[in-house]
Amino acid sequence: MKSDIEIARSIELKKVKQVAESIGIPRDEVENYGRYIAKIPEQLIDEEKVKKSNLILVTAITATKAGIGKTTVSIGLALGLNKIGKKAIVALREPSLGPCFGMKGGAAGGGYAQVLPMDKINLHFTGDFHAITSAHNMISALLDNYLYQNQAKGFGLKEILWRRVLDVNDRSLRSIVVGLGPKSNGITQESGFDITPASEIMAILCLAQDVNDLRRRIENILLGFTYDDQPFTVKDLGVAGAITVLLKDAIHPNLVQTTEGTAAFVHGGPFANIAHGCNSILATKLAMTFGDYVITEAGFGADLGAEKFYNIKCRKSGLQPRLTVIVATAQGLKMHGGVSLDRIKEPNMDGLKEGLRNLDKHVRNLRSFGQTVVVAFNKFASDTEEEMELLREHCEQLGVGFAINNAFSEGGEGAVDMARLVVDMIENNPSEPLTFTYKEEDSIQQKIEKVATHIYGASVITYSSIARNRIKLIEKMGITHYPVCIAKTQYSFSADPKIYGAVNNFEFHIKDIVINNGAEMIVAIAGEILRMPGLPKEPQALHIDIVDGEIEGLS
Repeated sequence: MKSDIEIARSIELKKVKQVAESIGIPRDEVENYGRYIAKIPEQLIDEEKVKKSNLILVTAITATKAGIGKTTVSIGLALGLNKIGKKAIVALREPSLGPCFGMKGGAAGGGYAQVLPMDKINLHFTGDFHAITSAHNMISALLDNYLYQNQAKGFGLKEILWRRVLDVNDRSLRSIVVGLGPKSNGITQESGFDITPASEIMAILCLAQDVNDLRRRIENILLGFTYDDQPFTVKDLGVAGAITVLLKDAIHPNLVQTTEGTAAFVHGGPFANIAHGCNSILATKLAMTFGDYVITEAGFGADLGAEKFYNIKCRKSGLQPRLTVIVATAQGLKMHGGVSLDRIKEPNMDGLKEGLRNLDKHVRNLRSFGQTVVVAFNKFASDTEEEMELLREHCEQLGVGFAINNAFSEGGEGAVDMARLVVDMIENNPSEPLTFTYKEEDSIQQKIEKVATHIYGASVITYSSIARNRIKLIEKMGITHYPVCIAKTQYSFSADPKIYGAVNNFEFHIKDIVINNGAEMIVAIAGEILRMPGLPKEPQALHIDIVDGEIEGLS
């Protein structure tokens, strides 16, 4: 079979205005970024149409380094639904350059279920990530300048909370010292970098309802505390307008197309292990305005992306998914069943059976939100009929729908069975209204503990002294009503990336808490999770090149 990029290059793309017209977007509302990419104004959102559209979430079992394929399933489902005559649109996150050149490679789907043009989507796209990076670091520069210019007046901050960001995996930048050298270089202080998907600006862009809400949230970003313990915000700097100007184009959702020419919105890109893991509310609602069925995904496993999709994105936007699809692979289940990574492509029924416990726990969690669940088995060439039949029988016993996704190798035709099952479920057994894990009025500790115990399976939750002091500060600021966004490893229900399967009754330690006052959520950092990843021993960058004017190595 051809590589992803060979398949992408072999497809004759439609002009983006044709794609827009195919779903009912007027040509004069399309702002072209070249022939095949466009920005669409969020003012076209129609809340009445949003209410009638069928929103489907795609999530997955606990992540593996072998990959699960949520994006391929999400795109495949959209292709399959269109194949059976439904008007379906997919709404996804934008890829980050960090994993693209690091461990993971691209994030535009795979095989014959991709969003295109995949090379541009995986690289600079419409510049949204650059705008977010620039906006974030502009605040850093303006804050440092404010401190420098006002130090003679006796002004200073007792604690600076605002770091810098870069969309590159660079462990060397996690902790740095700035302002070294002569006094004209600024004030010497500790700082550091997170990756751009962890930026609060990214979260704000994805949660903002419109440009006015974007500006309001930017004003509220907490930068630090004065010596008399007063919060110091972007509003105090007086630069919210300038930062909003940097984001004036980035807030508009991006329209592209699938391998079969159907519409796809790709906008925003927070990671689910260190942020809330969902594409923008605006892109989702725009897709729902023009599509009868809208498929969106939430990053990593259901304990991360799906939990945050429901408890943060849906809570804040009023969105109600009609169905949740959880993706599983035989390789992933075998890994969670104790089979070593170098042998997960080999048949192993015992390992597969043991790994089903991970799937079962995720299904229980999804049902706790009131969701109707369908299991999508993402088929790989090494999978056997016996393995697929075992999973089918197991899903029947669980009382959840089961379908095989073969869109990777067959496109929409390989997802027709899955599409028919999804339509049948939505028509005859749609999800109940969402039941959230915690209430808004719960304390921050109660919120963290309800997620950790009910979703992850922890029995003891502990806090560092730093985290406890932050909770007291949150209470003092009167913002305990914010939802919590737990940053933890994607490879385990626990905070230990080496504990696979369906672990229960473990200690869950909260190391630090970050106040995202503009995004209006509290980020609780668990275990040793890092908001700036490092590169692997053999980064994907080693395989990326330009040959005869064509990009190679993106996947």
